[in-house]
Amino acid sequence: MEMQSNQRQITQGPIWKQLLIFFFPILLGTFFQQMYNTVDTIIVGRVVGTTALAAVGATGPLVNMVNGFFIGISSGATVILSQYYGAGNRQGVHDALHTGVALSLVLGAMITVLGVGLGPWVMGLMNMPENCLADASIYLRIYFAGAIGSMVYNMGAGILRAMGDSRRPMVFLMATCVLNVVLDILFVAVLHMGVAGAALATTVAQFLSAALPIGVLLKLPEDRLEPRQLRIDRKLLGRILRIGVPAGLQFVTFDFSNILIQSGVNSFGDVTMAAWTAHGKTDAITWMISGAFGVSVTTFVGQNFGAQKYRRIRQSAWICLGMSVALVGAVAAVILCFRSQILGIYTDDPEVIAVGSVIMLSIMPFNIVFMPIEVFAGTMRGVGYSVVPTVITGCCVCLFRILWLATVVRRWHTLSMLTACYPISWIIAAGVFLTVYLRGNWLRSRIAQCGMEPEKT
Repeated sequence: MEMQSNQRQITQGPIWKQLLIFFFPILLGTFFQQMYNTVDTIIVGRVVGTTALAAVGATGPLVNMVNGFFIGISSGATVILSQYYGAGNRQGVHDALHTGVALSLVLGAMITVLGVGLGPWVMGLMNMPENCLADASIYLRIYFAGAIGSMVYNMGAGILRAMGDSRRPMVFLMATCVLNVVLDILFVAVLHMGVAGAALATTVAQFLSAALPIGVLLKLPEDRLEPRQLRIDRKLLGRILRIGVPAGLQFVTFDFSNILIQSGVNSFGDVTMAAWTAHGKTDAITWMISGAFGVSVTTFVGQNFGAQKYRRIRQSAWICLGMSVALVGAVAAVILCFRSQILGIYTDDPEVIAVGSVIMLSIMPFNIVFMPIEVFAGTMRGVGYSVVPTVITGCCVCLFRILWLATVVRRWHTLSMLTACYPISWIIAAGVFLTVYLRGNWLRSRIAQCGMEPEKT
């Protein structure tokens, strides 16, 4: 009965209301998850100094790329589970649940090995100033040691959302964020452990965040997680990877290009690096909003696809796009109006604040252009159509930015030329996504591939 109730909440009723019911808990949860690194940044910048702030901030693109790829893979499990849930297939839900959790443990172990072993070496290839490299390497090694906690949390939270519960993942992250803040103050400000203390605080909080959703899944009255039944179903793994690998590569295309851009930023010195870090942590607010809408529409579409409610899928994309553009635009405008005061939270260095203001004015007015990319890609992933969105982002975002850095920025080595690649690549990718979405073949092909019936009324 609980399963049927959650299903009806998503496959019936006003679309905008159902999307917002998912959106706000996901947004708040993402906000508190982002607070892990933001609190690290503020405390490190204030207590340790500009060089340490630059070092911690420079690790962001690499951390996001590695985590993004594996989280993208795990999203394949939650998409499939949401489709089974929408279709009322209890055995399918059971198999996807246990395969997904087992997969998150394997992926977390892989991230730890790769991150701890190769992370510092990669940072050395990114034009990292010598005075920042040691701190960045220490931060990466400790941060990636907690990768299993991060992966298990994201899988557990994704499973709960696929079952219609987006509130408890938010509450869990709120609790662990409070712990992270307390530990940051203790390790960095009181015990003077520097960037190692900031990374350790995040790692401890990640493991706690993993334990909470798993605890809920162990106690569900139905579709309960049974540790003895944890295994990776090979057939189901194939379906997960067909959706998850392209989704993971889509994350990688963004983050790989951001690594290259970070390498370009590093060439301007530690003041620009610190300003870029402060801007990135502030701009993360708009990306949290866009990401929350993306996750919401993916889950919504997944359940409605399982229930064969195709008309609701098409309607949800446009409704989600309108809401995301309005909210992201409003938040970006407020941040730009108070940019100097906001940047002053991270540092009291006037040069860093001045450069950060220039960066914000160059990028943030164009953030709304990214919304069609997020919403249409999330809609397509929700039905299992995952390859084409990856190709679009790979070509229009990653490849374009590589060419821009290799030609335009090399010819005119200025910060304004470097930042220009963001809005230009978004405009190109958004145009292509809109064209592909309007053609409609993505939905028709998935209906045919799955042998599903026409629209249910």
